[in-house]
Amino acid sequence: MKLARRNVPYVVDASVVAAAFFQDEQADACRSVLVSKHTLHAPDLIYPETANVIWKRRLRGEVTEQEAAELLADVLRIPLCITPSGTLVDAALRLALKTERTVYDCLYLALAVQEKAVMVTGDQRLANAMAGGPLEKHIVWIGEED
Repeated sequence: MKLARRNVPYVVDASVVAAAFFQDEQADACRSVLVSKHTLHAPDLIYPETANVIWKRRLRGEVTEQEAAELLADVLRIPLCITPSGTLVDAALRLALKTERTVYDCLYLALAVQEKAVMVTGDQRLANAMAGGPLEKHIVWIGEED
């Protein structure tokens, strides 16, 4: 099912947030999710993960140090309902053990399950790995957004 047809809260991961600020392939779709009328959730992990993407882009010379600081300030202004990772880590570990995905990815999935939400990700391999399983209804690749 396409993302736009789902009338549920979204859990956005760092790949979606980072792509919205750079000219990545799915940048427009990511921006539309971030400005949608849906409630946006994320674990607190989203901030260091997104900052790390900005740092990598700085190292590659894609942005200046000033631009990196401004990008992070913009990320911090996104209206996200933040959940502490400590409250999700037990469920995330159980999901990681079951799905053989990273605990980092499973923090977002655990939050999606908890909030009866859909995790929106830029990680197509992660979304594909969940296809056909019990978590499929809780994750969608941003490329499916219409």
